[in-house]
Amino acid sequence: MRCCLKFLKVSGLFIFVVVCSILFGIYPDQGVSWQMLAVSPLESFSMNLTDFHDSALLKLDIGGPFVADVVDQQSEDYILVQISQTEDAGSRRRRQQQVMVFRFSFSFSEIKPSLSFTRGTIFINIQAFLQEPGSVPLSMKHQYLHTNIEAQVTIASIILLGVYVLIILEIVHRTLAAMLGALAALATLAIVGERPSMVKVVEWIDYETLALLFGMMVLVAIFSETGFFDYCAVKAYRFSRGKVWAMITLLCLFAAILSAFLDNVTTMLLFTPVTIRLCEVLNLDPRHVLIAEVIFTNIGGAATAVGDPPNVIIVSKQELRKKGLDFAAFTGHMFVGICLVVLVSFPFLRLLYWNKKLYNKEPSEIVELKHEIYVWRLTAQRINPASREETAVKCLLMQKVLTLEMLLRKKLRTFHRQISQEDKNWETNIQELQKKHRITDKILLIKCLTVLGCVILMFFLNSFVPGIYLDLGWIAMLGAIWLLVLADIHDFEMILNRVEWATLLFFAALFILMEALAHLHLIDYIGEQTALLIKVVPEDQRLAVAIILVLWVSALASSVIDNIPFTATMIPVLLNLSKDPDVNLPMKPLIFSLAMGACLGGNGTLIGASANVVCAGIAEQHGYGFSFMEFFRLGFPMMVVSCTIGMCYLLVAHVVVGWNS
Repeated sequence: MRCCLKFLKVSGLFIFVVVCSILFGIYPDQGVSWQMLAVSPLESFSMNLTDFHDSALLKLDIGGPFVADVVDQQSEDYILVQISQTEDAGSRRRRQQQVMVFRFSFSFSEIKPSLSFTRGTIFINIQAFLQEPGSVPLSMKHQYLHTNIEAQVTIASIILLGVYVLIILEIVHRTLAAMLGALAALATLAIVGERPSMVKVVEWIDYETLALLFGMMVLVAIFSETGFFDYCAVKAYRFSRGKVWAMITLLCLFAAILSAFLDNVTTMLLFTPVTIRLCEVLNLDPRHVLIAEVIFTNIGGAATAVGDPPNVIIVSKQELRKKGLDFAAFTGHMFVGICLVVLVSFPFLRLLYWNKKLYNKEPSEIVELKHEIYVWRLTAQRINPASREETAVKCLLMQKVLTLEMLLRKKLRTFHRQISQEDKNWETNIQELQKKHRITDKILLIKCLTVLGCVILMFFLNSFVPGIYLDLGWIAMLGAIWLLVLADIHDFEMILNRVEWATLLFFAALFILMEALAHLHLIDYIGEQTALLIKVVPEDQRLAVAIILVLWVSALASSVIDNIPFTATMIPVLLNLSKDPDVNLPMKPLIFSLAMGACLGGNGTLIGASANVVCAGIAEQHGYGFSFMEFFRLGFPMMVVSCTIGMCYLLVAHVVVGWNS
């Protein structure tokens, strides 16, 4: 039965990949060129489109010196874009029309309206209304798509659901699942007539995040050679006086505080090795401790404007800053709410862990022996026997694995399982642990601490000092190069073997998948449906319902899709809602609801936040990987509780602060 299931899985996935590859290969890249034009109050631009065949959607891209925010037509300077259609060339009866008004700015941006149509002539008219004489340069291109928006959203939802099924049921590794989803999304774009070129797909990858991950992984790999992580583990055990839950609480609290000022990914890259070593020293199961730690890392990151990417996107929005939502105002409101969330989350976490056995059921010598076997086998598998010497080394390693497995079987036969209790003689253990786990290379430790201190300082200064033109990715990469030179690394392959290449590839595939789903209008559809639900609520209850709806939609959406494109899409939707005179909603509570939901929603699933994936990847490399469902059973209830507390805080705050004025 097992062989049949494996054959069916491999055959089904192979057929799926072949079909997607064929569909992607039979459609050409979109070869639409930009058209340059200029509009003024005296001279408008008009175009008639009749060259469509069986298309169902017209996509129009317009670039120019304006921002894509709808404003009132009473503005001093604006551009009017009209798209309409008639039944036939002789009839002037309009079938459908879109009117868009765009405010001028010094920044260049694109707008992408889409219009569904059947048969007839499409009319495009663009005109500028200016207070001073002059003209506005614009660039425009149009293309025809073969599927309407509803069908694209349906297909995108099916693709996303399929990726989650592959990950939840562990049919394939999560990296391969993301790659399969990205391939299916690209094939769908090719079918609808919007196949991206190779250059465009590469541009979709967020290289700043990948550079940050790679640079910090190299720093941590060199850092681990000093014995610093073992030393920190012993100190944490001593500080907690042998009480496991006191130690877990301190680790989670410190992770939450640090992630409020550092990137969540950086925090987990530093904390995960220390936690794993600490749990090995105390014979604890690292999985539950790591999950608790990453949950509080995501909670703490929501407290400030620089702790989580959605917050950075919100604060960097120029229009929000003009309305008083700057760094100080945003951090002040979010910090109070997140402090309440943290206070409630700790006892709830203790309740979730009530029946969980944190200690390993086997003695530490058996646990260490199993881990040693895993490491030796992993090392042997990574050797690619290209020469006779390498083949001999691989055989010796596998022989050592067999010897250790025989020793393990002997120990297991004579072992009667006993559940360990908390260590009462912790002072005696501390002395033994301090003798065993010491700093092994003090000179290298000084070099590592110096470089890491400079990198963390640059992370802080990057958020507050405008004169530093280095992103987080550049800072991490430069820090890695500095430490590689100072540490005088000769065995470069050993450092590269400790880099989580599967995690980096997963993020690259995930970026492509999410951008493709965004092109299939999935994220736009979620935002539009949220806005429609808010509009149908009676006016006296609209603000409270809007806060609840935006927060929970953001939380649930951020659990299944990347919160960065979702936040970027929802901000214009919420701004338009606040400007709509028929809705009459204040802007600040909507934005705070978006931030709270997008940040806290990352705890919902394993791939809901970047820190979750990074932690799982490092833990898997050390032999303590946890599955999607293991994280979900703890992360989702914590997400529900934290979002509930955040929602209550926002509902009370809008009355106390007077947001509805």
